[in-house]
Amino acid sequence: MERGHFNRFLRGFLLGMSITLSLGGLLLWLLSAQNLVTISAESLEGLQNLLSWSSRNMGMAIWPFTLVMLLFLLSLRTLRQRIAAEQSIDKIVQAAHLTDIWIGLFFGIGVIWTAIGMRSALLFALGDPESAARLGAFVILQRLVDGGILLALSTTIFGGIGGYLMRVIKAVAVGGELQRYYSRLAEQHNTAVQSSLDRIDSHLQQISHHQENRDEPLALTNLQR
Repeated sequence: MERGHFNRFLRGFLLGMSITLSLGGLLLWLLSAQNLVTISAESLEGLQNLLSWSSRNMGMAIWPFTLVMLLFLLSLRTLRQRIAAEQSIDKIVQAAHLTDIWIGLFFGIGVIWTAIGMRSALLFALGDPESAARLGAFVILQRLVDGGILLALSTTIFGGIGGYLMRVIKAVAVGGELQRYYSRLAEQHNTAVQSSLDRIDSHLQQISHHQENRDEPLALTNLQR
């Protein structure tokens, strides 16, 4: 019992820490992107580089990515709690389905931002056909980069890697418990069906035995005649 309480406390602590770090990192990135905060310490130079890379390659896509990740963690926590409490199958299926929706949406954000970035880059580089015809290939490529093609490629990679990692997290966190829950439900269903069949068989045997007892006096009467 104490070990179960400790495990629940540890999971809750890790989830809360993950949410806090995510929100804190998002706020720090926003302030850094708006030049409201400047990290100048040498020990935090790596963090400054990371924030600069995120601002340059992810853009505003970091907002929906972070929001969906937080919703995924909350749904995963709800799913674990419902499995531990052995709630009804419809509530557990709903929580599992909602968790899968956030994973799919994480993939979708990468695809959507890819389309947005590609469209923006193409319009910026080739929006004016006359000027584009006079420009060289290198200039057009530079305009594609300036127009957001890096944003498109980066969000595709980030969405794909993040989505698959979310699937792995779900499988590791609740995969075994969810499978055992479904197995118990299937076993209970099979037991209930078997019990019903046994009752039907017993009832049929009683009817057959009763019919045989009724037929024996009639057979003796016919023999006496």
